[in-house]
Amino acid sequence: MTDKEMLFQYCLRMGDTHNVLAHRMGEWCTNGHILEEDIAMTNIALDHIGAARAWLTYAGEVEGKGRTEDDLAYFRDERAYFNMLIAELPNGNFADTIARNFMFDVFSVLYYSELQNSSDETIAGIAAKVLKEVKYHYKHSADWVLRLGDGTEESHQKMQDAIDEVWRFTGNMFEMDVVDQTLADAGVGVDASELQATWLNLVQKTIEEATLKLPENNYMISGSKEGMHTEALGHMLAEMQSLARAYPDAKW
Repeated sequence: MTDKEMLFQYCLRMGDTHNVLAHRMGEWCTNGHILEEDIAMTNIALDHIGAARAWLTYAGEVEGKGRTEDDLAYFRDERAYFNMLIAELPNGNFADTIARNFMFDVFSVLYYSELQNSSDETIAGIAAKVLKEVKYHYKHSADWVLRLGDGTEESHQKMQDAIDEVWRFTGNMFEMDVVDQTLADAGVGVDASELQATWLNLVQKTIEEATLKLPENNYMISGSKEGMHTEALGHMLAEMQSLARAYPDAKW
């Protein structure tokens, strides 16, 4: 794989993760349990859409084959998607969504804090903008982990069940392959594995404050960098891509 192909792959992974999570959060629109949260989660979805557009547009420029952000979002199959597994997990109940987002949000703040110093000016610019947004996402999800975990007996149990379920997908965020390592060594990307200890400390602090516990089982599911996903992604893409694939030449 050439340096250009590696950069293209890296941008796809970043864009895919935000695009898939944006769709998941968009599914909450009109389904929030209170009006304020309905709007908050929809706004978070829009933030992720903005990040996905920036990454996929840059991926298309790097690839140099004329593909747009929409081409990359709507006309690739499941095995050609490289998003983090945690992003594609179904929303479940509100606690499930909060647990998924919290784990990802802590990671995102740490990752983008480093990525804004990228030697690639375009990536540094994307990272600086996204960092401002993920800091808000982190505050939102952490606040709800505390409220649900230290709330009623029912909310505590649902939050604990959600943490237990999402835990096995968190290791995927810190996996490094030759693409990640090459770009990290070149100062373009970030060595995610170096962030894991700090991430765990931050997660542990909030979890304990919420009177919750992290699972003792450290079995982790991987495969996203090779296009391997959970069953949920295929169903999600079928819905997300249906209109664009049915009318591929449609114009507004």
